[in-house]
Amino acid sequence: MDEIIYRTARGMAAEGAPFRGTLFAGLMIKDGKAKLLEHNVRFGDPECQGLMALCASDLTDAMLAATRGRLGDVRLDLRPEAALTVVLAARGYPGEYPKGSVIRGLEGVTGAKVFHAGTARNAAGEVVSAGGRVLNVTALGADVAEAQAKAYAAVKQIQWADAYYRSDIGWRAVERLRAGKH
Repeated sequence: MDEIIYRTARGMAAEGAPFRGTLFAGLMIKDGKAKLLEHNVRFGDPECQGLMALCASDLTDAMLAATRGRLGDVRLDLRPEAALTVVLAARGYPGEYPKGSVIRGLEGVTGAKVFHAGTARNAAGEVVSAGGRVLNVTALGADVAEAQAKAYAAVKQIQWADAYYRSDIGWRAVERLRAGKH
């Protein structure tokens, strides 16, 4: 918080552009040292979707307080669980990738929430791919290993021939958990 978030907020204010809203910091942490990769301000990012799944509070009060500069008056409660999000991208992304391939099984997905990031409906009303990052599958669990298992089980419930996803999301956190290093 001191090294990245507060420093960013102070810098923006010093430049005459104070920020009000939601500012997400994409971090890479190595050897206990955080490096900033990017800032995002939208709820559509997979990282933010995992965090929002953990939020037990109604965000309406927080959003209104942010617009009024009164976030100090708001308390957000988080669920004591872990969240993990797996991105399903179109094969070939971030390069050239197919669009319009039919995605089936979404209505039957259990154990996770599926966020649509790059989908559309074709003339027959079927859900089809319409972008590079197409679906984000977020699951909660008592710990990261359970959240990971649930997310990948949900991914396997989706039938989409052009899907590509990483099979190693969360592996470091799972290894730390199994080694007793939370």
